[in-house]
Formats: sequence, C-alpha cells, structure tokens
Amino acid sequence: MLRLNRLFAVFAALLFLVSPPAVLAASAIAPATVEAVQAPAWRDRDGVTVPLAAGMELQSGDVLRTGPDARTYLMLAEGSRVKLGEAAQFTFHTRSLQPERTFRGALDILEGAFRFTTGKLAKARSRDVAIRVGTATIGIRGTDLWGRTNSDGDLVALLEGRIEITRAGETVEMGQPMTYFDAPRGKAAEVKTLDPAVFDMLARQTEILTGDGAARAKGKWKVLAADAASEEAALELYDRIREAGFAARIRPRAAEAKGWRYELLLGGFSSAAEAEVAAGRLKAATGLKASVGR
Repeated sequence: MLRLNRLFAVFAALLFLVSPPAVLAASAIAPATVEAVQAPAWRDRDGVTVPLAAGMELQSGDVLRTGPDARTYLMLAEGSRVKLGEAAQFTFHTRSLQPERTFRGALDILEGAFRFTTGKLAKARSRDVAIRVGTATIGIRGTDLWGRTNSDGDLVALLEGRIEITRAGETVEMGQPMTYFDAPRGKAAEVKTLDPAVFDMLARQTEILTGDGAARAKGKWKVLAADAASEEAALELYDRIREAGFAARIRPRAAEAKGWRYELLLGGFSSAAEAEVAAGRLKAATGLKASVGR
C-alpha cells in the first residue's frame, strides 16, 4: 500500500505539471501557453527537460525545442500567436507584469522556422517586442511575419504591418507586404519580393494541418501507448516515452485479478484519425505499438 500511495503521489505531481491552466488555480496569468503540439517537442527549464503538452503554461526564460517533422503553437497572453517548425529552438524573455494587457520582452529564434501573428483583438494593444532571428533583430508593430534561421543564413518575410530589422549595425525598415529580408551567412542582406507560391511552401514549415496528429488541450481522443503490470515497468515506459518528446501520463486501473495495471496515455486529439497519426509518430520514435480510444 505504501508503494501504491507513493506512485499515486508521483502521478498527481506529474499530472499537475502538464494540466491545462484552466484546470489549475493560478495566482497570475502566464505570459504564454502551449496551444497545440505535433510531437516530439520539449521544454527546458532550470536544467529540467519535459515534453511539451497542450495547455502547458510557460515562463520567462523557458527554452522550447522541436524534433523532426514537429510543430508547436504558442499563445501569448495578450493574444499573439507564435508558431514553431521542426528542429526549432526558441526562448522568450518577458518583463510584463500584466502579460494579458501588454507583452514586453524578446522572442529568440535560435534555430529553425517560426511565424508571429498578432491577433485581431490584440492589434490595438501596446507591445514592446524584439524578435531575434539568428543575427537579425526585429522590432515589430501589429503585424504578421515569418522567419527562419539556419546554417545558410537568416530570412524574414513580412506579410502584414511594419517591421524594423537591425543586422550588423544597419537598420532596414519594411512596410511592404509580401517582401522578405534575405541575409545569407557572410554576405550582405537584401530586401526582395516574395513570390506567393514560394511563401506557401515556406508557411507549411510552421503550419499544423488537419491530419498532422497534433494534440490540443480540449481533444477527447487518446493514444494508449503501452500497458504495464507493475509500477516499476510503468515508470520505465513513462520515462522512455517522455524522453522521446511525447507528453505521456499514467492511468492506474484495477486489474480483473487482484492488483493494478498501469496505462501510458497520450491525450488531446480531436479525432481518431489524428490520434492514429500520433500513434504512428510514437511508434517511429520508440518502437511502441499503440492503440487509439476515447
């Protein structure tokens, strides 16, 4: 009984860490929340790494990482959305005391592709946001932009609004939609016209589409990743799945015979089809053959 009580305590603590903020009482509004996750993806905080989960609250200084063919959407408290593509590394710093009213801080794109879109209701709100994309720093005013940084250089596309980009001590102001700032590594930067067909291909790198297997906070479908007959086996599977970047939780169930069985679950999928895609991703990452249910 003591071991079972200990296990339940572990489960409760872990579920607290990944529960949607609406379920938990909070003394202050988080500056950002994870809106959707196409795993694998992780959050690093104070030397501790956990998989990203839909509904997870973020804090200033958190580092987010996405794996191969992964995506995640973040919602800032004031209504702007940040989308991250695969193999991205992102961190944000904020000094906002009331983040639901105004966001003051910096978004750092250390690797990969992103999109920043100001919500319609948030456009009139004041903000002081610097977005750093590789070697370029962007000052924004109510806007929609897409960017990417990798070993080839930095690229920032303006879709709506106005931005100022500073790189190597020089500042360029951009106010023409469908133009982009092209800064190849080791070369001078140029502002060019963005072909809509090219942008469609770029945008897909940060978009989560129907059928991509993403989890959201209100999804009702689940993936049964594995089933264990002992708490030790359950915790081993739990660590294995979460290290792979999938936000598993453990659900104890009374067995037909005396004792307990422990289910390893992924939740938050809007349909059986989305859950099936996620189960395939899990199998590719861990070798576990999962099933789908509600």
